[in-house]
Amino acid sequence: MKTDLNIHFIKFNGILFLRAAAAVIAAFIITAVNVAHADIYKYVDEEGVLHLTNVPTDHNAKYVMIMREKRILFQPNIDVNKYDYLITKAADKFKLDSALIKAVIKAESNFNHRAVSPMGAQGLMQLMPKTASDLKVEDSFHPEKNIEGGARYLRYLLNTYRGNLDLALAAYNAGEKAVAKYNYNIPPYRETQNYVRRVLSFYKSYSNQ
Repeated sequence: MKTDLNIHFIKFNGILFLRAAAAVIAAFIITAVNVAHADIYKYVDEEGVLHLTNVPTDHNAKYVMIMREKRILFQPNIDVNKYDYLITKAADKFKLDSALIKAVIKAESNFNHRAVSPMGAQGLMQLMPKTASDLKVEDSFHPEKNIEGGARYLRYLLNTYRGNLDLALAAYNAGEKAVAKYNYNIPPYRETQNYVRRVLSFYKSYSNQ
């Protein structure tokens, strides 16, 4: 799931205000680092208002990156076939392509069943606690239960978006509200757009095996 962080300041010429603004900016950046991996951008509009955001959606603004997202390097020598039986079982149950489930697992956790995201998503398919509860997944770190819950959610999203895989994956990453907010298109979040491309790339790769 993605958290959008935005903050605005009115720009005046004053030492005390600038010091206060600097403190708030620092707090904003620290918060952004703690709650989600994200690039942080800034721009000043025509009225002199400073904007900070991790979601640069204003196409008319001249954004400047002030902090780059921390990249996650996956460890090599991962057994990508370890959960094939459970993946196939879930795929059959929810009428999904097993290569798709495997691609989502690869993108979400790199097959680490103990993975926890900065936002609290858990397990192989990175289920948020509320989502897991809605899906009746009692233990998100249990490989079989996590895969079944994630597959159930994928089936729900595919049904919701009438088989549109791009939108289903975008919603899996950013949430259904984000997809609706942008008129049922992939949200203009760099993280989400990259996520959809990565899953589709993994999906193609696993389908050819």
